[in-house]
Amino acid sequence: MLTPNMNYSHLKASYLFYNIAQKVKAYQAANPDAHILRLGIGDVSLPLCDAVIKGLHKAADDQANASTFNGYMPECGAPFLRKSIADYYRGRGVELGDDEVFVSSGASDELGDILDIFDSSNRSLIIEPAYPAYVDANIMAGREIVHLPSSRDNGFLPLPDEDISAELIYLCSPNNPTGAVFSKEQLKVWVDWANEHGSVILFDAAYEAFIEEEGMPHSIFEIEGARTCAIEICSLSKTAGFTGTRLGYTVIPKDLVRNGMNFNDMWVRNRTTKTNGVSYIIQRAACEVFTPEGQQQIHENINVYKNNARTLMKALDKLGIWYTGGKNAPYIWMECPNGMGSWEFFDKLLNEAQIVGTPGEGFGKCGEGYLRFSTFGSPEDTEKAAEKLLELLG
Repeated sequence: MLTPNMNYSHLKASYLFYNIAQKVKAYQAANPDAHILRLGIGDVSLPLCDAVIKGLHKAADDQANASTFNGYMPECGAPFLRKSIADYYRGRGVELGDDEVFVSSGASDELGDILDIFDSSNRSLIIEPAYPAYVDANIMAGREIVHLPSSRDNGFLPLPDEDISAELIYLCSPNNPTGAVFSKEQLKVWVDWANEHGSVILFDAAYEAFIEEEGMPHSIFEIEGARTCAIEICSLSKTAGFTGTRLGYTVIPKDLVRNGMNFNDMWVRNRTTKTNGVSYIIQRAACEVFTPEGQQQIHENINVYKNNARTLMKALDKLGIWYTGGKNAPYIWMECPNGMGSWEFFDKLLNEAQIVGTPGEGFGKCGEGYLRFSTFGSPEDTEKAAEKLLELLG
């Protein structure tokens, strides 16, 4: 008799954002005229920039002519895009070969798929609060999870100690959900620890383009020693609005070796077996992101979201509410007022101010008592939400 993957029985009954959607749906049904201010799910609201749109149209036209038509693309990514991404890193002083960049259909896909190249006996350390997919992907794979708690006391940026024992380390900076960013000194502690213990860091850099503070690392490969202990996974979803277009990339240095196995070679073998590559049209459009014109335009959009963050931060400052994030990230992680629980505060915001945030408890036990705001909404809705926060909590 066939046996299903019983690890799925250990998953929570439903995903965090599904629960939020159901609550919002019920409220909207009871209040059909209400304008809900959605600061919960981190989907972008601005359209793709002109450079990307032109790239999409040009690539679509290429597919209409035999001389420029493209069928299957290289499984690890088109050479033109791999070079553009590597050049982006090299422009920040990171030494990287084109063949150390792998093009994917998105960071979320890679964060789960990458587990294929690690033995199932390897334990995964996940800092809480955490992006739920980290936890769920490891549960599905039957992998033991080591939970490292973080808190306001350490700015939600914990460092390793000798009590920790894990082979895979998930680091996300700027962090989802807290918006906190590791400094170079803090990342160096993690890199040194990983090299000392033979562990591998899975570094989620999906929000690196939002870092505005000078000297803060955008990539773990800015840290000495990272090439022998880290894999970086990034995305154009929030950087360039590709949430509906789907493209990301993974960086695996050729220096990353364990037990005589080279992880770059292993990932080449994995991708050439399990994928047929990302479409030519999407890769051509993505290439435009890394041009001077594309960089200028995507940062114009990013600045809209960062202005949204400043609007919310100003309101929270007036209210005297503690928070982290916002400055270098598209998320604001606020402490719930008056000792309220995460879902209790979520319900209060929805029912009394028509504001939707994300309850911190949904990101793990350490998130209880906090709530996450996304800054990807429209400026108008964000301004209105800030006004309503001041009215409700002032």
